[in-house]
Amino acid sequence: MSPLRIQNKIARQLWLDTQGLSVSPTGSLDLLGIIKKLGFVQLDSIQVVSRAHHHILWSRNQNYRELMLDNLLANDRSVFEHFTHDASVIPIEFLPFWKRQFRRKKEKLDQAQWFKDLPDQREREIIKNRIGRDGPLSTHAFDTKITGPKKMWSRPPHKLALDYMWYAGELATSHRINFNKYYDLADRIFPESLRELNVPDQDQIDWLCYAALDRMGFGLPSEIQQYWDAVSPKEVNEWLTSTRARVQEVEIETSEGQWINGVALANIEDRLVSLTPATSRLRILNPFDPVIRDRKRLKRLFGFDYRVEMFVPAAKRIWGYYVYPILEGHQFVGRIEIKGDRKNSVLKVTNFWPENGKAWPESRYRKLFSELERVRKFIGVNRVEWND
Repeated sequence: MSPLRIQNKIARQLWLDTQGLSVSPTGSLDLLGIIKKLGFVQLDSIQVVSRAHHHILWSRNQNYRELMLDNLLANDRSVFEHFTHDASVIPIEFLPFWKRQFRRKKEKLDQAQWFKDLPDQREREIIKNRIGRDGPLSTHAFDTKITGPKKMWSRPPHKLALDYMWYAGELATSHRINFNKYYDLADRIFPESLRELNVPDQDQIDWLCYAALDRMGFGLPSEIQQYWDAVSPKEVNEWLTSTRARVQEVEIETSEGQWINGVALANIEDRLVSLTPATSRLRILNPFDPVIRDRKRLKRLFGFDYRVEMFVPAAKRIWGYYVYPILEGHQFVGRIEIKGDRKNSVLKVTNFWPENGKAWPESRYRKLFSELERVRKFIGVNRVEWND
C-alpha cells in the first residue's frame, strides 16, 4: 500500500492548524488551552516590541495581555518553567512526563565545561536551605563572585548552583519580576499529586513522541525529536518501530514540488477531512514563534528562507536585528522591522520587505496597517510611525 500523499497547500494548512494559526485570533481567551495545544511556549528576554512568549500567545488570541501569563505561573501554578530546546513554560499537568528531562539535563550539566566550577553538594544545600527559610530568591539575593580569568561561560558560583538545581528539578521558578527569575523549592511549587506520580521512562518517551507528532500533524523523525528536545534520536526511532499501529508513513510535498517521506498519526486522514482553509487574516509573527522556530521545516513547507539575526554582527546581517515574518493565510508574504518605543508611546516601522514573487495590492497593505494598529494597542502605545 502506497503512503498517503499530503499536498503542499494542505500540509501548510495542517501545520498552521495544529499550531493555532489557522483561525482568526479572536473570541474568548482560553490561555491555558493555547499553551496545552502548543505543548510549551518559549521564553525570551529580548523586548523589541513585546517579549517572544507574550507575542506568541497574543498571535493566537488578541485578547491576551502580558500580565496574564505571569498569573498562570505565579498564582494559578497551572504552568511551570523548564528547558525544552530553550527556556519555556509548560502546562503543569505534563510534569509526570517531564521527569526524564530533569535527569537528562542534570547528566548533561555534570559533563559541561561551563559548569566545571559548580559548587559542591554541601554548598548547594546551603543555598537550598536559605531558600527554604527565606522563601523565593533571585540571583540578586546572593553575592558570590567569579574567581580567576573570566571566560565566555563564566558565572558566579551561586548562579551556577541555582541553575544546576533548577535544571535538575530541585528548584523551580516561583515567579518573575521584570523578567528576573525567583527560585523556590520544587516541593513548594510542584503539586504533590504530580510530583509523586512515577511514570516509567518508556511511557514518558511514548507520551513525548506521540504528543509531538500530534502537535505537528506530520513530520520527520528528527522533527519529533526536536519538538520537546526531551528524547534522543535513537529513542524516537525505537518508538516509531514499536508503535506502528498508531503511526503511518506519509509523503509530504515541499514548496518546490518535491515529495519527502515522513510519518503521521494513524488518524491523519480523518484530520485532513475535517481541515478547513486557513484564515486570510494577516499576522506579524514573532521570530521565536513555534511555526518559525524550525527553519528547515519552514523553508521546506513555505519556501520562506528566514534566520534570526540579533546575534549576527550588524555588518553581516541580511535583514536586521529583529525582523518579524508576515503571514497571510497559508503563505508568508513579507518581513517587517518594528520597534516599540514605550517611552515616547510609538510603534516604529523601520523597514519593510515584500517577499519576492508576492504581489502587494492595496488590499494587502490595508491588512498590514490593520495589524500594526492591533500591535500598537497590544503594547499600549498611541501611534504607529513609519520611517520615511
